[in-house]
Amino acid sequence: MNRRLSLLSHICGPALVCAGLLVILGVAGCGRTASQPWHLLNITGHMPALQFTLTRDDRQSVTQKAYLGKLVLLYFGYTHCRDVCPTTLADLATALRQLGLDANQVRVLFVSVDPARDTPAVLKSYVNVFGPWFVGLTGTQAQLAALTQRLRVSYQLGEPDAHGDYEVYHSSTVFIFDRQGNARLLTSESDKPEVIAADLKRLLAE
Repeated sequence: MNRRLSLLSHICGPALVCAGLLVILGVAGCGRTASQPWHLLNITGHMPALQFTLTRDDRQSVTQKAYLGKLVLLYFGYTHCRDVCPTTLADLATALRQLGLDANQVRVLFVSVDPARDTPAVLKSYVNVFGPWFVGLTGTQAQLAALTQRLRVSYQLGEPDAHGDYEVYHSSTVFIFDRQGNARLLTSESDKPEVIAADLKRLLAE
């Protein structure tokens, strides 16, 4: 149970646990069987399909339909995050490099929950550091709320300091969707890149 709790408790700042996902994770643990030896947490059938309307880092409005046919790794964060976000994205980049040319069949959607600071231009510069498979997305508060509520994820803006800087508290979970947009797996901060790569290869082979 400790591993499941860590999916939500490791954030950029004080712990903020999404109670809804705790219920889901408790059920999803039953998905680990001898016939389905996924390395990551199997959430097949326990979370809704990918669905959103957001603004991409090229300033174009985009929906989930743009990524049908590819595996999608969805991660919520913000560019001013000092540790968890860049570490998570770097680990995903390492995993994708292990796929070789098959990495072109994967997209990592980095959804900023800090639209006031993370403009499309800022996002594009940020995600480009990690590789060509990364896409920055953001949106209005209503659009972000629709997506985070759909996936039962919580985030919260901290109080600004004297310089106007603030932290954003969010989950470190990465949602993995298959080519049809179905939610399949969750990662945690303890999952190594080679483990993530192994499960991505399996999904790609389906």
